[in-house]
Amino acid sequence: MAVTILKGTIVSAPTLGQVDIVEHGYLVAEDGVITGVFSSLPERYASADVEDWGEALILQSFADLHLHAPQYPMLGTGMDLPLLDWLNTYTFPLEARFADTDYAREVYRALAKELISLGTTRVCMFSSLHTDATLILMEELEKAGVTGYVGKVNMDRNAAPGVLEETTEESISETLRWLEACGDFKYIKPMLTPRFIPSCTDEVMAFLGKLAAERGLPIQSHLSENDKEIEWVRELHPDCTQYWETYAKFGLWNDRTVMAHCVWSDERERAAMRDAGVTVVHCADSNVNVCSGTAPIRTMLNEGLKVALGSDIAGGDHLNMFDVVTSSIRASKIRYMEGGKQTPFLTVPEGWYLATSAGAAFFGETPGFAPGNPLHAIVLADDALPPLPAVSRFERCIYRRQKNAVRAVWSAGRKVYAAE
Repeated sequence: MAVTILKGTIVSAPTLGQVDIVEHGYLVAEDGVITGVFSSLPERYASADVEDWGEALILQSFADLHLHAPQYPMLGTGMDLPLLDWLNTYTFPLEARFADTDYAREVYRALAKELISLGTTRVCMFSSLHTDATLILMEELEKAGVTGYVGKVNMDRNAAPGVLEETTEESISETLRWLEACGDFKYIKPMLTPRFIPSCTDEVMAFLGKLAAERGLPIQSHLSENDKEIEWVRELHPDCTQYWETYAKFGLWNDRTVMAHCVWSDERERAAMRDAGVTVVHCADSNVNVCSGTAPIRTMLNEGLKVALGSDIAGGDHLNMFDVVTSSIRASKIRYMEGGKQTPFLTVPEGWYLATSAGAAFFGETPGFAPGNPLHAIVLADDALPPLPAVSRFERCIYRRQKNAVRAVWSAGRKVYAAE
């Protein structure tokens, strides 16, 4: 039996809004699975090696439940257009480059390494429509130590003719080819990924719904992100009164479904998500950058929806989930100010919970550093910053970090990163 013992200031989020801090504590895992957090080391581990990180913070690692891998090269650029124009002008031409597998390898290797160095160990990620590039992405993520799901994008209409497109037949056959090649991956699994309703014909959507049911596959897509997008969906599916129904009628609406954005989801659509167990992924940065709006996250939480966070690169301009937490808090403050201060904004502990425990729940984990969870952890140093009490140090680490703050990262029980 392999025992991992990390000593430091242990910080975890067991419930929304609560942060547990154990100073000079011990986080213990056996064969990569957490057995507990202890204020003093149990006698049964007396002979085991301890990684003593001194005063450093030992935090849960991040779960990023919505990001577009092929958009990584354009991170921080092209923010001058609203969503649909942004896709056609910047995104689709870039994604077309991933037909080149050498280019895909270069980009995806860099992305995977950066994710781990920032403490993101779980993902739900979009690839492009290219099967071979998607397999390369999965391979590079697995090599780097990232866990989670990746999807080959389906888009057989309203794409970029001559630039980025696939026929209905190709969309179906390439999806099957991709799934057949996914069997060797241990930590990265396939996720069905219709890009969004305007990009997929009814035939492809029906195929994906049947596939999801037959193989028990999870689903990811976009929902009610932008007002013009919503109008377009109504035109394409006049039989559906709301956007969510276009997924539900094809069997793509259940507790294994992840829907990004949901900026304009009204009470009825939110109830449909809650009742089906759909996970909402809040992407505060991109919602502002591409002029979509600010999602009603406090209302969703009050109504009992499952909510997690996503960087949504490259509509979002931050891959670092520390920054995504702060963006989510700021977006909630915008709604607070615009709404007559009727709905409280997110607190730092709440934002942290959404970026860690809430996202990890999609992978079957219990909130916090709970016994039985695989070990996913970050060691964060702040010794170059002015000293503060532990609670204040935790809040500060969300907004401010010293150079090379992330010292080590564990993913699914494995130490996958150590700073030089």
